[in-house]
Amino acid sequence: MNKAPAHFDGLNIAALESRRADDMARMITRHGGIAHVSPSMREVPIDPNRAAIDFAYRVMTGEVNVVVLMTGVGFRFLLKAIERHVDQQRFLDALSDITTICRGPKPAAAMRELGLTTTYRVPEPNTWRELLQTIDANVSIANQVVGVQEYGVSNASLVAGLEARGATVETVRVYGWEFPESTGPLEENVRALASGERDMLLVTSAHQVVNMLRMAEELNVVDDLRRGLHSTVIASIGPTTSEMLRECDLHVDFEPSHPKMGHLVTEAARQSSELTKAKRRVKPIRWSEESKPQSDNMPPHPSDDSLFMKACRGEATERTPVWLMRQAGRYMAEYREVRAKQSFLELCANPKLCSEVMCTAVDRLGVDAAIIFSDLLPLLVPMGFDLEFVAGDGPVIHNPVRSGEDLSRVKALDQPEKLDFVYETVRQTRADLPESIPLIGFAGSPFTLASYAIEGGGSRQYTNTKKLMHSDAGAWAELMNKLSESITVYLNHQIAAGAQCVQLFDSWAGCLSPMDYSKFVLPWMKQIIAGIDPSVPVINFATGNPELLPLLRGDRRTVVGVDWRISLDVAWQRIGHDCAVQGNMDPSVLLADPDVIRETVDQLLQSVDGRPGHIFNLGHGVLKETPVENVIALVETVKELSQR
Repeated sequence: MNKAPAHFDGLNIAALESRRADDMARMITRHGGIAHVSPSMREVPIDPNRAAIDFAYRVMTGEVNVVVLMTGVGFRFLLKAIERHVDQQRFLDALSDITTICRGPKPAAAMRELGLTTTYRVPEPNTWRELLQTIDANVSIANQVVGVQEYGVSNASLVAGLEARGATVETVRVYGWEFPESTGPLEENVRALASGERDMLLVTSAHQVVNMLRMAEELNVVDDLRRGLHSTVIASIGPTTSEMLRECDLHVDFEPSHPKMGHLVTEAARQSSELTKAKRRVKPIRWSEESKPQSDNMPPHPSDDSLFMKACRGEATERTPVWLMRQAGRYMAEYREVRAKQSFLELCANPKLCSEVMCTAVDRLGVDAAIIFSDLLPLLVPMGFDLEFVAGDGPVIHNPVRSGEDLSRVKALDQPEKLDFVYETVRQTRADLPESIPLIGFAGSPFTLASYAIEGGGSRQYTNTKKLMHSDAGAWAELMNKLSESITVYLNHQIAAGAQCVQLFDSWAGCLSPMDYSKFVLPWMKQIIAGIDPSVPVINFATGNPELLPLLRGDRRTVVGVDWRISLDVAWQRIGHDCAVQGNMDPSVLLADPDVIRETVDQLLQSVDGRPGHIFNLGHGVLKETPVENVIALVETVKELSQR
């Protein structure tokens, strides 16, 4: 397959590279970009570094059992910091006698220069998660002292992960990151980014992000910089840098196939036209004064201090909050009575009845949050799809998309008012609920909606979906772009109408491998999450494949929903304990006796071990055969057993 030419076509490309600034400028220029390269940092040794000297002595006396080297340059700085105070050969001999773990090839190469071979090397993408996975597979660190050579900013997630495995952690800071001696070019780039004068930003290290924001603070343009970056493509060299960008609430639009500068520039140039067009389309909604999100012109809602909202933020709570997907549904007699009088679509289009159904369920079950009563698919109707709910068959789309030619009749949600019945459901439900109960809005994720739109209904094999996905990349990207833009607008209107949180449902993502999800879905999920009003949490829920869990992390306010196919403690470890989670009891347990339900709840809560940031839920929706009494018993049991 012929690749598109790698050409920036005259775009303004900012880069923060320091050591290889000249190389970076030449590569950008060679690929047709206007280069704006500004060194952003310089490494500053800590001298005298008493902590490093003490650490070296502890290694030599056998008091440190495992040493983790995070960077090659950091290892060299460590040796330089101790050279006048410690016998270097004795230190190296001691290091060769204990377990050493190198985060990737550079620290391993630095060790080889001195005749040492690392015990274990962390594979790409070399983040703290792969480091912990390497430890889990090879080393027991319980009751061991683990020394970590840091590189500037302490990685709290890594330290917490090591401590959770029973280690005593000693961090060693061997150098700091300061501004370059001449800050003029960095100041110029930060001001230009803040003014929206750069089309793309290339970032090659985590510390560049920190110093960029520090400079913005000094120039008093932090808010302007964040607004400018909203329409600037941010290209990260790899997962570690991307992680820092997301920690700073900056959206990553692109990562190359390999974390190398050459790959970053060449691949970003090749996709620059598509990336910049997509970024410019994702603009903040222009709200009327009456419908601004609460973050703009209203104080926090009273439910902001609820157990559910605190857990979304990862805060400690006196007990675990609980709500259930499909908590208002066919298993409740009250719902069946309402449903018998109209079709499902007619019910969804009646905000007062939707509110009545949900508020009845909240009151009867005693849950800690409500979700609007609606469906995933009405969003497709104003986009040009002929949707019908057929008795016995479920949703049917009579004009599915099967080829690129069919996309001409698919519209983006340029008339969001056509879904005003959903926003009115939000307003009505919010008005009818107790103020202390947060309200969740929701939408289908783009892959699930695309699958319905392509298959024309439910599917087991997703044959037509995967055929289009693999055979026509342009058509797939166009469809996913239209869906993603529409989902973002749709959710922001729900937030403006009164939702305190939104959830993305990817019911069919489990049919994808992590590689396919990363390529064909993840870029659009990132786009959606970045475009949602930042004042609210976002729950990202995908079912069917636990291997996707690490890919569901979004920005710092994202909660990862977990289905029942994996134990929650293992899932949370894969996701990262810095992220809140929701889940994940098997819904079929609710068909069993109350004693079985209680035992299952107890086991699940014990696996969480009181860690803050857990929202109790099922691993999917309540089954229609479920006795209401069992659901009530579940909620009461969670409240009782999770008291702290």
